[in-house]
Amino acid sequence: MIYIIMGVSGCGKYVYFLFLGWPLYEGDNFHPEENIEKMARGERLTDQDRLPWLLKLHEVIQRERSSGCNALVVCSALKRLYRQILLYGSKALSSSSCQDQEILPPTLTDVFFLFLHGDYNLIHQRMVARRGHYMKADLLCSQFDALEPPLDEDNVLSLDTRKTFTDMAMEVEKHINSLKSSPMMP
Repeated sequence: MIYIIMGVSGCGKYVYFLFLGWPLYEGDNFHPEENIEKMARGERLTDQDRLPWLLKLHEVIQRERSSGCNALVVCSALKRLYRQILLYGSKALSSSSCQDQEILPPTLTDVFFLFLHGDYNLIHQRMVARRGHYMKADLLCSQFDALEPPLDEDNVLSLDTRKTFTDMAMEVEKHINSLKSSPMMP
């Protein structure tokens, strides 16, 4: 099973799920250098900037799925298209642009999104307090502007960042246990 931990910058994607003990792929480590430099200058990334990054993360997800191992992938995945690229790679691009292309299923049975969401002010305070990250707190507003919450998608567990670590961990463990008993899991 793969969990893609998603949400705006500063919501705590990296911190919360290490308790699972699964391999963790920090999406920030897959950004091209140009993206990192752009964010460090306080410039927003475009969809075109993000595409190579999302395709690299898709490759990681596919590799882990093929190996049959559990893994965590940390990625903002702000837009529905980005989440589709993570799941289906470049097929998601052709599917979204052409009416005659293959229609992709909305979800994969072994990949789930953990959507960390919260109040702008709380997350902004966290970003201002953190040190050593190239993503500037000034860019948080642009992330909230771009966010297309995955509330209507089937493969999402929504987690409120105001909850305690223990509460969120219990929700994730409950989700894992429900999936283990589900006939849909491979």
